Formats: sequence, C-alpha cells, structure tokens
Amino acid sequence: MGANVLQKPGGSTKRRRRTTRAQPMSEINVTPFVDVMLVLLIIFMVAAPLLTVGVPVELPKTAAGALPTDQEEPLTVTITAEGSIQIQTTETAGNELIPKLRAIAAERTSDRVFLRADGSVPYLRVMEVMGALNAGGFSNIGLVTDIGGPTLDGRDGAADGADR
Repeated sequence: MGANVLQKPGGSTKRRRRTTRAQPMSEINVTPFVDVMLVLLIIFMVAAPLLTVGVPVELPKTAAGALPTDQEEPLTVTITAEGSIQIQTTETAGNELIPKLRAIAAERTSDRVFLRADGSVPYLRVMEVMGALNAGGFSNIGLVTDIGGPTLDGRDGAADGADR
C-alpha cells in the first residue's frame, strides 16, 4: 500500500519550480487606526476640562438648566469673593470695565456674555456689573451657576435631576 501520487497529464515527471510573486494585500488592517483614535480620544477627554476659562469662585447652586451654546467662544466676566472683576482671566478695574467691554463688543459678532459671581458677593455688586455689561454693549447676559441647588417648591435640584 503505497501513497497515491497524482500525475499531471502529459507524462512529464520533471518537477518545475513555480515562481510566485507576492500578491498585494487587499485588506486594510484597521487595528493601528483604532489604537491611534483611542489614544486621541483619551487625550482630548483629559485636556477638555483644562481648556475652560475660569477663575476659582464658589458658584451658587440653582435648579436652572444650561443655556444653548454658540459657535463663538463665550465672553466670561467673573466677580471674585474679594469683589474684583475679571474679563476672561484678566483683572479689570471697575472704572475701566465699560470702555473695555465696548472695545470687546465692537470685535465680537455675539452679544452673549456669561457672568460668574461668587455666592458671597452682595447682590448689589452683581447688579452693578450687569449694568456695566449692558452699558458696554452686551444685552444677552447669562448668569452661571452650579447645578443641583434648591428649587422653590422645597425639593433639592440634584435629587430632582436623578429622577428624570
């Protein structure tokens, strides 16, 4: 019982070497692309919170929802606990506030401004700055607060948001 050997028709018993060329690969290996995209995703997730402009203030908590966002980076005016006023991160004296706001308003397309005030700042000071913002050309003023504060019906806003 021997092994069966198939011979090609034609009776030639010579072995011929075939020269095989490497065929181009028709499949794309996406694993490196996925790896790169995951690394970029992690980098942006870590870097995004660092890009927010802000001065450390203790914002009051409210049950209000978030405002819709614009394409243009919003202008942020901050009143610190000491009462100093900052446009973005630049401290500004009270008598220079309106001229600087007018100059900024002339260069911007949006009249939206976000006002951040420490919770310990008196209401009168916040209203003075809001008046200066209006006089400086910004009529669309959004007050920035932290979420999860109390509501008028006595419920806690954080617990209310968890039910939804």
